Amino acid sequence: MNPKELTVIEHIEELRKRLFICAAFFVIALIGGFYLAEPIIKYIQHEDAEKLTLNAFNVGDPLTVYLEVTFVVALVITSPIILYQLWAFITPGLHETERKATLKYIPYSFILFIGGLAFGYFILFPNVMNFMMKLSNDLDIQQTIGINEYFSFLFKLVVPFGLIFQLPVVTLFLARIGLLNPKLMVKFRKYSYFVLFVLAVLLAPPDLISNLLIAIPLFILYEISIVIARIGYKKYEEAEALRVKEEKEAEQRLQVEQALAEQRRQIEEMRNIKG
Repeated sequence: MNPKELTVIEHIEELRKRLFICAAFFVIALIGGFYLAEPIIKYIQHEDAEKLTLNAFNVGDPLTVYLEVTFVVALVITSPIILYQLWAFITPGLHETERKATLKYIPYSFILFIGGLAFGYFILFPNVMNFMMKLSNDLDIQQTIGINEYFSFLFKLVVPFGLIFQLPVVTLFLARIGLLNPKLMVKFRKYSYFVLFVLAVLLAPPDLISNLLIAIPLFILYEISIVIARIGYKKYEEAEALRVKEEKEAEQRLQVEQALAEQRRQIEEMRNIKG
């Protein structure tokens, strides 16, 4: 269906359909998350928090943590479906070649999402916790950590990196459909580096080593995004050149057909006059 022919109501109906599909799969994933939450919580407690005593300051804290882990697990499981539905809602306005090309990005986007979570969990979070515990010892402060606060802090650090690691796929998609010129990314590189470094400072502990530990992978991610965007934009330019060529050829064929039709009409009129 051509999106230009859709009314506002039809656009809303299409969006509602996509959201309903995402919600249905998310509910199914929640069921799986209920079974996976307990082993994940125990693993994090035994592997990461073995030197800590996690406390429940409220009666409902264990349930809150269980539901939070279930929600995150369901989000990870459902993310490919969400990405596909987002693609299906956006791409009807694209050309057929662009739709086929951008559909291939979904598996890479999911892999990068998992990679971002892994980076946040295995690299960022341990460094932050070590810094916090060292600071507490230096200040002679006895840490009494609640399990709800521990897991909330973990998710606030880890989940955003799953989204940040989508940068290469997002830039590739925008470049592939012609909305992002990689020359702009190069032009504003120093400003982008500044923003990424500020982000690293906000997320990492306030020491230079930790800041660089987080900032450098983000810089590398940005440079990879530029390279990927160049590839995507080049394919966009090739597709546009091919489309323009096909349109010109189609227009020329139409003009020839119109000229032949006019010739035939004139010949027919001359025959009628002679007859």
